[in-house]
Amino acid sequence: MKGGLGGLMKQAQKMQEDMQKAQEELAAKEVEGQSGAGLVKIAMTGRHEVRRVTIDNSLLAEDRDMLEDLVAAAINDAVHKVEDSSRDMMSGMTAGLNLPAGMKLPF
Repeated sequence: MKGGLGGLMKQAQKMQEDMQKAQEELAAKEVEGQSGAGLVKIAMTGRHEVRRVTIDNSLLAEDRDMLEDLVAAAINDAVHKVEDSSRDMMSGMTAGLNLPAGMKLPF
């Protein structure tokens, strides 16, 4: 029993280290969200910080409401990509844990 607990503690410590490393990688990763068939692009980090906004010149002559909608859509696209990337990375780390059905770890 004692050896099992020690092994479990080592496994938990390794998982914690792996999760810390994954969070650092996610923070440094950059994704690009798009809308309007690429006319508006948003570059965002894994921490949801917007780095760049690129708007095609053809939109600058268009109406303001449409441009605002496209910027919002591109930001939302980037946020979803960050969340998907985070979920994919974390699910790979917890795959071997044999968690009970329905139990999820907070990320």
